[in-house]
Amino acid sequence: MYVSPAGKPETGSGQMQKLTPLMALRLAAPHTWPPASVTPAILGVLLALDRTGRFSPLLSAALLLIVILMQSAANTFNDYYDYIKGLDTKENSDEPEDAVLVYNRIRPRAVLYLAIAFLAAAGLLGVYVVFLSGPVPLFAGLAGAAALVLYSASPLPISFLPLGEAVSGFVMGGLIPFGVYTAVTGRTDPEILLLSFPCVIGVGLVMMTNNLCDIERDALAGRKTLPRLLGRERARKLYLALFLLMLLSLPLIGLWRFGFAVLGIAPVLLAGLPLFKRLFHLAYLHTQRALCFKMIILADLLAYTAYFVMILLHIFLQLSVKGE
Repeated sequence: MYVSPAGKPETGSGQMQKLTPLMALRLAAPHTWPPASVTPAILGVLLALDRTGRFSPLLSAALLLIVILMQSAANTFNDYYDYIKGLDTKENSDEPEDAVLVYNRIRPRAVLYLAIAFLAAAGLLGVYVVFLSGPVPLFAGLAGAAALVLYSASPLPISFLPLGEAVSGFVMGGLIPFGVYTAVTGRTDPEILLLSFPCVIGVGLVMMTNNLCDIERDALAGRKTLPRLLGRERARKLYLALFLLMLLSLPLIGLWRFGFAVLGIAPVLLAGLPLFKRLFHLAYLHTQRALCFKMIILADLLAYTAYFVMILLHIFLQLSVKGE
């Protein structure tokens, strides 16, 4: 017999569904991968190529898969703990993608095992990376795994504190590029954390979008997120200021480290202006949650694309000078 979060016993084989591959994919939440794990990993690979000329397709693919698996584990753990704590219900979760267990009635224990499996698979691939690159990427991975578990599974989860944006931004936006760069190059360069600043802000904004739209829901759950403590209007102003800071950091980093290649960001950012403006007209209400989430992911990806174009242009200019 399984007791639901509402306190009602659920029995019978027909009531709870088995975990299917499709449900596992939904729990992994692929729509969160590009801004929170894939692009920070790509940044690490590009910075390694730009600064040292080193590139390993096999190692880069392994690193990319590791961060995707860890992101999938984080998403699955979060869904599992929100469900068993009774925080996800049909009344406060309008979208089935946000409450997979509630809408599909999957056995919670199977979801927990799936989260552990994602994390274990990332750990096994990490052994391969450490064998090739040394222990520094391991420390970055362990820090990420600790943050992943503490976010939703600890007695006082990070998701209940005004630290979610800062922790997710630093771990995923900062430590992922740093760990990937170190693994590819074999060098430990703290400057990579500074060069990852746009990703740190971008990942934090994804988390803040969720918390900003869920202020009322989080209040009912007892969460003291940053937007809830600030209030929607002040949190919205901070959110938009951080977004502008992310955009401003691109030309500043370009002028600092990439010279004339900084010009490469202009076409991409100009193309993104209509989208960027839309962010300033959203109210960030729960009813706009899906739209807000879509907008910030697209805006982040445009900003990251501008950064990648700048780095690739810098690599091309370096090769051109060497070829003369």
